[in-house]
Amino acid sequence: MTPLAPTLRLWLGDGEPTVLVTLAEARGSTPREAGVHMLVTATAARGTIGGGRMEWDAIAAARAQIIAKERSQRVEIPLGPAIGQCCGGFVVVELELADGATLARIEAEEATEAATRPSVLIFGAGHVGKALARALAPLPVRIQWVDGRADEFPAEIPDGITRRLTPTPTDVVAEAPPGAAYLVMTHSHAMDFEVTEAVLRRGDAAYVGLIGSATKRERFERWFRARGNDPRRTETLTCPIGAGLGRDKRPSVIAAMVAAELLIAFAKAKDVSAPADKPAAGAAPEQEAAWTATRGPAPRASNSAASPRGSRASSRTTA
Repeated sequence: MTPLAPTLRLWLGDGEPTVLVTLAEARGSTPREAGVHMLVTATAARGTIGGGRMEWDAIAAARAQIIAKERSQRVEIPLGPAIGQCCGGFVVVELELADGATLARIEAEEATEAATRPSVLIFGAGHVGKALARALAPLPVRIQWVDGRADEFPAEIPDGITRRLTPTPTDVVAEAPPGAAYLVMTHSHAMDFEVTEAVLRRGDAAYVGLIGSATKRERFERWFRARGNDPRRTETLTCPIGAGLGRDKRPSVIAAMVAAELLIAFAKAKDVSAPADKPAAGAAPEQEAAWTATRGPAPRASNSAASPRGSRASSRTTA
């Protein structure tokens, strides 16, 4: 995901009046969630709060605010026939003429968000590894790209990706945070097996993907059992990866399918780790038991292949 803070820093440094547009409230069916931002100047815009007539009106309001030199504005927009949209929800948009304090706040928000993103480790910088790096770079994840061959990495690594040059990729597995996703596709089947074994032994991955075929999976499972490992751990393994479109093995297609698999896996992991509201006093025993169960460690998500997933009603301004 592209952060807005660098753009805001540049525009403020150039003396360009800029409005920070924030989707402050989102009720019902809305195109984006509350908390998202965009930046608007007299001639440019970066980011999005959901597009459509809602965003068009927000941009127009921001540009009028720049002309009027108003500091802030709050706009309430019902997403219905009045603005030609059919979402049916309701949003509140806040517009703030940006300054240094705005920049500091956005930088802090984006740093916090980046630090809490789930981790993805790509092992291998071959054709599929390169395609995956390109496909995953725009997504809200932290990526480490691991290989022992410096000349296999492209000259320019996509923003948001950390290159790890090491001949011992299992060391990187040991350092990874809990709940990470692992994509294993090195230049060596033996190395693939060792890395995948190290990941499965940890037992805390959101996703474990091994490139290959059904035959490769069978060979790995035999090898894994022969080394004294619990065969049940391979139930969380996805191999082959990105197989949702059957026989299409183009790297870019595999990368697109794997990106979907990862997002689904992370969403499932987040859902199972979020505790439900505690039942009220006097609730049935089974309700108490269900709530208690959600307080324990989150179970690992399934790693199965992904399935083919206007006018303003009112406003208030402050000079």
